[in-house]
Amino acid sequence: QVQLVESGGGSVQEGGSLRLSCTTSGYTSDAYCMAWFRQAPGKEREGVASIYTGGGFNLGSTIYTHSVEGRFTISQDSAKKTVYLQMNNLNTEDAATYYCAADYGGRGCEVSRTIDYWGNGTLITISS
Repeated sequence: QVQLVESGGGSVQEGGSLRLSCTTSGYTSDAYCMAWFRQAPGKEREGVASIYTGGGFNLGSTIYTHSVEGRFTISQDSAKKTVYLQMNNLNTEDAATYYCAADYGGRGCEVSRTIDYWGNGTLITISS
């Protein structure tokens, strides 16, 4: 059983920065891809950023939702089995619970229906 443990959430002022971490345990193989999703109250869960981690021609490739391009950066430390989300210039629209996600089946990480494992989430609040 794979476990994903997030850390780094909290409260920040608008324009500030936070870095989220997600550490994977319980499975020796690398995930096909890892991602961060977020869900604000009353809204659907949406993909924020994903990175291909399982080897192949797209290893290290990243995808971002349009609203965070240029502000968020997803990266990985494969030795630590950890994925990071660096978030800069945060605004009130970024406030949500952020979830780490992993796909081990090769279906991709851009939509929630293809995700195999989820973290418990970490809350980010932003004050204006």
